[in-house]
Amino acid sequence: MDYLNLFFDAFIGTLNWTWRSITFNVAWSRNYFWGLILISLFVFALELLFPWRKTQKAIRKDFWLDGFYMFFNFFIFSLFISGFYKCISKFSNEVLNIKANSLAVLDLSNLSPVLQLIVFFVVLDFVQWFTHTLMHRFEFLWRFHKVHHSVKEMGFSAHLRYHWMENVLYKPLKVLALMLLGGFEPEQAYIIHFFAIAIGHLNHANLKLDYGPFRYVFNNPIMHLYHHAYALPERFKKGVNFAISLSVWDYLFKTSYVPEADKNIMLGYEDDHKMPSSFWGQLRYGFRSKD
Repeated sequence: MDYLNLFFDAFIGTLNWTWRSITFNVAWSRNYFWGLILISLFVFALELLFPWRKTQKAIRKDFWLDGFYMFFNFFIFSLFISGFYKCISKFSNEVLNIKANSLAVLDLSNLSPVLQLIVFFVVLDFVQWFTHTLMHRFEFLWRFHKVHHSVKEMGFSAHLRYHWMENVLYKPLKVLALMLLGGFEPEQAYIIHFFAIAIGHLNHANLKLDYGPFRYVFNNPIMHLYHHAYALPERFKKGVNFAISLSVWDYLFKTSYVPEADKNIMLGYEDDHKMPSSFWGQLRYGFRSKD
């Protein structure tokens, strides 16, 4: 009963927080709802002003579907999963005796807040890069990740088209990464959140950007376009350019592939015609025993 109450309390708490965000009763710095909308409008405006693929329509294929995914994955799904994570946390603390700092291997308490944020960002990004590579390496995980790769025309909102099962995998590993950082209280973590959203939106946008020499540090639209490429060299058959925000991991681990920029490359994967076109069809897709 304690776990059931915890689950419903978390559900109501998340619902109230979301509603307060929508109605401007949360500080702008932590208002993830309107923050997402403002970043989306800004990147969309860049797409309209400086389109790389000029023949691609502003309201591209699956524009509205991807827009719904953005809000579903960030807000609607969070209502239901927040209680689950609260229960897992309670079980870990009370039964497994795993406390917040019991797994810490780095003590950040003596660092300045800025350095704490940088370390947090780098560690978190590496965990997400590693998780992303697993999505491409293992068939069970790839079946869910196919939803993201079913995008046939790139645009900013494709960033958040992904199956909810990806949340289930990413979130625990991100929490584990945070537990490895002792002495860190992520009060300013919203800065990393908004920065990562902006980078992700830009990576999927219809823009020709590579950031010059900083392309070896930050992921960019040209690099990420090849992550979604239909055809890749045989040596990269499991995928390339797994970077989330930092491209440096791909260069370090030899998973980078950035030939001369071609804005018209075909996107998708070999059997992407089997992916349902509807939202509910795509959510059920990964659980099928056969295509």
